[in-house]
Amino acid sequence: MAMDSSSAEAVFECDCFRLYSDGHVERTGGMDTVPAGFDAAMGVTSKDVVIDAATGLAARLYLPAIQTAAPLPSESDDGSATTKLPVLVIFHGGYFVVGSPGNHNFHGYVNSLVAGARVVAVSVDYRLAPEHPLPAAYDDALAALTWAVSGADPWLADHGDLGRVFVAGASAGANIAHSTAVAASASASHHATPALAPRVEGVILLHPSFCGEHRLEDEVEEFWQANKKRWAVIFPGATDGLDDPRINPMAAAGEPGLAKLAGKRLFVSTASEDPRAPRGRAYCEAVRASGWPGKMEWFETEGEGHCFFVSDHVSREAVALMDRVLAFVAGHS
Repeated sequence: MAMDSSSAEAVFECDCFRLYSDGHVERTGGMDTVPAGFDAAMGVTSKDVVIDAATGLAARLYLPAIQTAAPLPSESDDGSATTKLPVLVIFHGGYFVVGSPGNHNFHGYVNSLVAGARVVAVSVDYRLAPEHPLPAAYDDALAALTWAVSGADPWLADHGDLGRVFVAGASAGANIAHSTAVAASASASHHATPALAPRVEGVILLHPSFCGEHRLEDEVEEFWQANKKRWAVIFPGATDGLDDPRINPMAAAGEPGLAKLAGKRLFVSTASEDPRAPRGRAYCEAVRASGWPGKMEWFETEGEGHCFFVSDHVSREAVALMDRVLAFVAGHS
């Protein structure tokens, strides 16, 4: 049944949803989907799986054409060569409010990424706010990573190198990927939960969505104000509001998390025309200052806006960014 929005204030709106102060949402876009299956152009097969029926957590898995592709050697525990592929756990964007792995643009992007990087991908269908306020999406993300490294699905067990995992995301999904990489370092290791941090080789943050209680000097006032209102509705229990470390890793409370980020390597991309870019740059500076021991790479696309590469996979700028991501996964960056 539709909710009456006549008495509620619209605190955030864009071309795909309108979010109200009373905690409900009208979605007008971003929820279109395409089915999983075989992408003949990319040679990638995908399927939908349920991870946790109790919460509704699901994922779309992707497998490249491993029978005809040249093997990717990696080292197993005994030092012998294997042909198993890296595992990529990836999170879609959409303000934490819209989107899914089946979104036609994001599905196409992941297909091209899987084909180029030759990875087994787990595209996570996390619960959306405001019906499931944060931290539901963060909880789902860590649960999905834990599930992936356990090899619960035959595609992962048979073809994935479960000791070589990448955590990635775009926009809000990049925010989730960061928090998941931090949580992976803190995860307990016991018989029921695989140790996560040693398995995470790299973290890929594409146009990450961060914010904070205090506006940065080069941050657009209107954009900052709108995101502050949105955050209050989708995560009403956030510690310290916009200085909760999950949305503001640069806050004092978030600094220890940066130093403990799982993975040996970090790739962060921004775009010069994206209002989120100032926070992305500040994040990179904070990681460097935190004492994190890994290797970080930052790449900014000039003249492009937020997540342009998701809707346009073949532009010169999108291809250039994809090349950097592929090199990062291959370890050539």
